Amino acid sequence: MRLLTYACLFFLITGTAAAQSSNRYRGSIPEVLLRPGRGESSRYPIDTVIGQLGQGSASEAAFSYANWIAGGLLTGRMNHPALEAINPVIRESYLSALGVVEPRFYRIGGGREEPDGSTSFLVRFVGREQAITAEMYVRHILAGSEGESSDESSGEVSGISSPGSWMLEDLLMDEAKSRIQEERSSEHRVDSVPYERFF
Repeated sequence: MRLLTYACLFFLITGTAAAQSSNRYRGSIPEVLLRPGRGESSRYPIDTVIGQLGQGSASEAAFSYANWIAGGLLTGRMNHPALEAINPVIRESYLSALGVVEPRFYRIGGGREEPDGSTSFLVRFVGREQAITAEMYVRHILAGSEGESSDESSGEVSGISSPGSWMLEDLLMDEAKSRIQEERSSEHRVDSVPYERFF
């Protein structure tokens, strides 16, 4: 009986200590701020360099296509299906630039519709020691529109279909930076959108 009492007391103390430790890391942030309320949209995580992740104000189809392209670039393979429609010389330049950082994963966010009709996303390709930040422009071309070519990707990407086709219009990349440089530069930023977009 005494052994059972000691075991219960041990678990009670351990559980209380874990709860206090969790609250210590969370600080004085109320629980209501940590999760969306009823009827409130989901809160996406925030990357310290490019800001809020997720599709932003872009369409779901544009976000899905941009993820498909970023995933293809992450593989580093010239023959990846997502990259087939990109001019081979440009494709090789993208992969060569990304090869410097040897990316292990990417983050994408900040989607927005541009005045010219394209959709842009901020993308960060992160390697073990370095990372590259880029702005990706994708465009939806309606079937039969002038300038549409037969080698552009189908309007169906990851189960999302739309009439016409999507294409990667441009990928503007910054120079590779060490992750330490990125952390230092993000510590001094006070604005709500950490990354200054190219346009």
